[in-house]
Amino acid sequence: MAEFPAQITLQTAPQALVEARIARTEQGSLLDLSPLVRFDSAALGVLLALRREAGSGLRFSGVPANLRTLASLYGVDALLFADPS
Repeated sequence: MAEFPAQITLQTAPQALVEARIARTEQGSLLDLSPLVRFDSAALGVLLALRREAGSGLRFSGVPANLRTLASLYGVDALLFADPS
């Protein structure tokens, strides 16, 4: 089973996006972000790319608190983590 990448930084983002796409394919519409332990703003770019590809049906679980904070600072928290209901 594929897992979401543990690290997403500017240097690792291209490969992380490939790995995240595989994880999304295997995990379906709920993608577990709990393996993500090291990241910078490039992680938001990866998540936004996944959202753009998969649409609003894609949801994220196990979101690290620091990632939520970073998304809020960049103003994309509602795009990524809003409850679809």
